Amino acid sequence: MNRKLVLALAAGLVTSTYAAAQAPAATTAAPAAAADVKPEAIPAKVAIIAFEQAVVATNEGQKAFADIQKKYEPKKSQIDALAAEVDSLKKQLQALPASTPDEERASRMKAIDTKEKQLNRDAEDAQNSYQADIQDALGKISQKVGAAAVKYAQDNGFTLMMNVGGNQQSPNPVLWFAAPTDITQAVINAYNVSSGIAAPAPSAPTPHRPTAGTGAAPKK
Repeated sequence: MNRKLVLALAAGLVTSTYAAAQAPAATTAAPAAAADVKPEAIPAKVAIIAFEQAVVATNEGQKAFADIQKKYEPKKSQIDALAAEVDSLKKQLQALPASTPDEERASRMKAIDTKEKQLNRDAEDAQNSYQADIQDALGKISQKVGAAAVKYAQDNGFTLMMNVGGNQQSPNPVLWFAAPTDITQAVINAYNVSSGIAAPAPSAPTPHRPTAGTGAAPKK
């Protein structure tokens, strides 16, 4: 499954989950006496955070993503094998001589149709399960990262924290901001320390292989 697509999906999921958890606090009725309080202007210190990206980029977020990827590797291999089988059967059908009886052609076409429908069902079921696992895992992490973000903003004297990681569920409300106010990486670092989860080991680089048939010698 495409890593960039999954990360984009995961980023979209965590916003709605975190926003839903904050809803009760936002809708709590204010005391009647609050209506008589005169608003007071205070010095503003605005913090900018790409919240969805921060959740996915934490060590815990990366580990959860890697664990789910590993969980679905056998299913992905099974689906890939079935897709290859369907493709092979289609090529065999196309390669049949003109003298092939109609009954045999019809039988082969029926077999291909059956396997293709099974392939589509398996792929759809796997994708739905995969997305549900991603949503569940990153949704839980988003609650903890959200709390870490609020604590970081409070501890560092910010009066407002704005999310620039907008999506369809949570449109981006910021048109411009000064780069030094972005606390995204700082929150990631703070949360990684508090979670105690080590960073995943870096992936091994893919060795370069010269293109077959070019006859070109590797560059030194």
